[in-house]
Amino acid sequence: MVTTVSFSGMDGAGKSSQISELEAWLLQAGIRVQTVTFWDDIVVFRGLRESMSHRIFKGDQGIGSPENPLIRRDKNVQAWPINCLRFLLYAADAASLALQVFRLRRSGSEFIIFDRYIYDELANLPLSHKIARIFVRSLLRFVPRPDYAFVIDAEPKAAFARKPEYPLEFLHRNREAYRALAAISGTITILDPDSIPAIQKKIRQQVLRENRTQESSGVPVSQ
Repeated sequence: MVTTVSFSGMDGAGKSSQISELEAWLLQAGIRVQTVTFWDDIVVFRGLRESMSHRIFKGDQGIGSPENPLIRRDKNVQAWPINCLRFLLYAADAASLALQVFRLRRSGSEFIIFDRYIYDELANLPLSHKIARIFVRSLLRFVPRPDYAFVIDAEPKAAFARKPEYPLEFLHRNREAYRALAAISGTITILDPDSIPAIQKKIRQQVLRENRTQESSGVPVSQ
């Protein structure tokens, strides 16, 4: 049986560290693991979307760092015409995701880790509006649900310090959107801000507690 795990959260929350650690831990246990990057492997028209976003919104491109802060303008743009376009694109991404999950479950991997998921796109929508919530609920009925869906939470100021790309106001709004999305979905686990080892332990505990890898791994949770 194939187990699917997704990691979501605001930029700078520490998802990459947790994904790398979980992947290494599973590989050490002799489990066949495949990591899928949502933006690179799932979304449709990726190159066109990147170039159009840069041309229209005039934001910086690349990945921000404390030494090289950026001012990005893409998912933080919340005009309703843009959100209507997102409805169409996210629906297409959901269809692509469903197809890829179907294929991945037949790839021979035992664990599939998603670096971001459709949840990260839906968290860009104004979930305080009824139309957005109706769209989200409809899409979630169609999209394959991971066996484990983790949102790595972080204090917005700390996330901004690690990855200065989006305004703090957007990070606060984005954080609340993830919490609202968790309430709507009923399947997302939010991991509160903590040290990297402490979050690693929580993830291992949940995977071991609910998955049949408990006997096959032989890897102590605290290791």
